Amino acid sequence: MGFFYLFLLVLFSWSCHGLQTYQTQLLLQIRKHLEYPSQLQILDNYNGDLCNLSAMSNLTISCQDNFVTEFKIRGDKVANVSDFNGYAIPSKTLSKTFSIDSLVTTLTRLTSLKVLSLVSLGIWGPLPDKIHRLYSLEFLDLSSNFMFGSIPPQISRMVKLQTITLDGNYFNDTIPNTLDSLSNLSVLSFRGNRLKGQFPSSICRISSLKDVAMCHNKLSGKLPDLSSLTRLRVLDVRENRFDSELPVMPQGLVTALLAKNLFSGEIPAQFGVLSHLQHLDLSFNQLSGAPPSALFDLPSISYLNLASNVLSGSLPEHLTCGSKLGFVDISNNKLVGDLPSCLDNKSDKRVVKYGGNCLSTDGQQQQQGLYCKEANTRRSGRKIAVLVAIIVVSVLLLMLLAFGILILFQRCRRRRTFETHILQKVVQDNPTTGVSSEVLANARFISEVARLGTQGAPICRLFSMEELEEATNNFDSSMFMGEGFTGKLYKGRLENGTYVAIRSLTLQKKYSIQNLKVRLDFLSKLHHPHLVGLLGHCIAGGVQDDSSASKVFLVYDYVPNGNYRMHLSETCPEKVLKWSDRLAILIDVAKAVHFLHTGVIPGVYNNRLKTNNILLDEHRLAKLSDYGMFIIMEENEKLEAKRESLKSSQRKTLEDDVYNFGFILLESLVGPIVSGKGETFLLNEMVSFGSQDGRKRIVDPTVLTTCSQESLSIVVSITGKCICPEPSSRPSFEDVLWNLQYAAQVQAAADADQKSDSTS
Repeated sequence: MGFFYLFLLVLFSWSCHGLQTYQTQLLLQIRKHLEYPSQLQILDNYNGDLCNLSAMSNLTISCQDNFVTEFKIRGDKVANVSDFNGYAIPSKTLSKTFSIDSLVTTLTRLTSLKVLSLVSLGIWGPLPDKIHRLYSLEFLDLSSNFMFGSIPPQISRMVKLQTITLDGNYFNDTIPNTLDSLSNLSVLSFRGNRLKGQFPSSICRISSLKDVAMCHNKLSGKLPDLSSLTRLRVLDVRENRFDSELPVMPQGLVTALLAKNLFSGEIPAQFGVLSHLQHLDLSFNQLSGAPPSALFDLPSISYLNLASNVLSGSLPEHLTCGSKLGFVDISNNKLVGDLPSCLDNKSDKRVVKYGGNCLSTDGQQQQQGLYCKEANTRRSGRKIAVLVAIIVVSVLLLMLLAFGILILFQRCRRRRTFETHILQKVVQDNPTTGVSSEVLANARFISEVARLGTQGAPICRLFSMEELEEATNNFDSSMFMGEGFTGKLYKGRLENGTYVAIRSLTLQKKYSIQNLKVRLDFLSKLHHPHLVGLLGHCIAGGVQDDSSASKVFLVYDYVPNGNYRMHLSETCPEKVLKWSDRLAILIDVAKAVHFLHTGVIPGVYNNRLKTNNILLDEHRLAKLSDYGMFIIMEENEKLEAKRESLKSSQRKTLEDDVYNFGFILLESLVGPIVSGKGETFLLNEMVSFGSQDGRKRIVDPTVLTTCSQESLSIVVSITGKCICPEPSSRPSFEDVLWNLQYAAQVQAAADADQKSDSTS
């Protein structure tokens, strides 16, 4: 295997120059999508390496290993239109023909991009879901544009993101409540949009957050407890419509800006122990009661704005103000009594505003005493009413609690014996794969393909041994098709004339018949255009559900046109597939595996992905066989021995599927060389791979003569990522599928151009 990885290193280093040219072409396409902004005029006559372009105030391009990793542009189209309605505006936005979908599609082809900043460029339209394909992105800034609609929920899949800034746009839907998957996020900024709905609770689970800014929106409801955000330093939710009481804040908070909302209730005493707090703005709310004295004496506080609330009561005569407190605004409340000496405005080092209250002072204009007395009287009355309500509610709750405990106790007594019996059954019947028969029996399909495909289909047909013996002429050698790790395979013909493929499996562990039926029923429900359908089964030797079985026959659809490996082999030159055909087959298989991973719950992993398990029908449509065998073949005994959890087991097998698919991609590139001449060939020939002659010896000639270099480079790149030794660095199957589809589009365009040239 060491020789193999060395070969790959040479292979991908050969393709670097072509990829650099490809990256340059992508930058030129982006310039075209952005309608040739002045900031990118330098690309017109620049003949040097763009990776060495000096950074400017409005343009930065950085590279690593010939791949663009940073792309930042700052334009001059500031989004300050009050009546934007979702359509292009001359001289403000890009033109009517601009397509944000095309722009994002091109951006996602910069697969190594870590920093993306497109500010004030007049970009307009809804931000497409496909933005998540920039899976390497760490910094995203799309501020001051004209994007509207919803923030794509798929953005939560960009798990490497550290900063998201979407300020100054026109997003007008709710904020996705799935952002807690962004475990590296430190800055979340949605300032100046039209976002509505509640503050997502998922944000409170992003422990890495340092800066949250959502001011100037239309968010409403309750602001949740933020104490779990232990690293939060800045919170800015000014000018929204939050109408709850103030929540508990994290101890490390430095700046809290909550002005111009509808917050009510008293200022929590917990605010008075925020030792790092420097700036607090609670103005223009509906806060009541007396402000906590400790707020004025916080060790770091320098700015305190409590203006325009309904604060009442009096401030302590000997109130202490912190040494750093430079600005205090308690104006336009209903405070009474004397003004404490530390707020008397005699010191030049502190600005204090206290007008609009009922304070006993000759300073700034105050209200009549009756104005504030009514507020304080109402406050006392409310306190008595609240106290009575609390007592009444408490008594009722105690009565309900006692009644509930009595009912629960009676139910528990009736259920205890039943639950004990069920628990024993589950433990005995639980397979080593970690997926119990109960889970499989209640598998929930989430794919539209699965939902439509299972309508009207039988659960799983039960074949008798006599039917299979008749279909295969007593398993005659003339019907034998081959043998693999999963058992012997026979061709059969049923009584109605249908041809089938019958696989004989010898199980490594004896199951109860009931357990085995649940597993087989689950597999039979997996319907997809690119999966070989399981028609039914025959369990040898078992009749009753509580008996055990060690052998089973699986009956599949018969796929007549051989396997993919045959069509890559030089032994069948008339059937060898050209590059576009190989891409179509690879896309079909990737769709099938993506369905197995995400289209059914629980997902089906570890699917024995090999070229000889990919079958082709009469129309050369690919169908994956031998999928899901781990469910009945018990291949994860080592995982159980190590006591790995179900989650880690599924992640490992998922990554194994990506890894194995990488070898299918490689075999599609080099064809019979890998399968025919092996590592000895690679050892002798990889040194000369960098030359034109060497490439001709390594890459399948059919591929070389039928592919475009750009399409080939895309597949080479994704192949290298799939077979990366580090599992966490491998792409998802969705990313693999997208790259293959893009490579097919590039190839189709090249074929069309070639055809056009030949006819002209």
